[in-house]
Amino acid sequence: MAFHIRDAEADKLVRELAAQEGVGITEAVKIATKAKLEARRKDQFWKNLEAIQDRIAAYPNTGLKADEAFYDSLNDE
Repeated sequence: MAFHIRDAEADKLVRELAAQEGVGITEAVKIATKAKLEARRKDQFWKNLEAIQDRIAAYPNTGLKADEAFYDSLNDE
């Protein structure tokens, strides 16, 4: 399970993050990896949401107005 960082810049960045967070380099790698994965998940979420919005926007506008009384009756209002 060992990682060998052979890149000077990567080593410097991991050590800098570790110092800023007050943790060891292993924990710094975990922090950075989790942050990157979470950012990708959020990006994917917004892409998925955008696709849904595009599908909804593609429906034709009927020009009909919503019947407020009907919708209120569904909620017993």
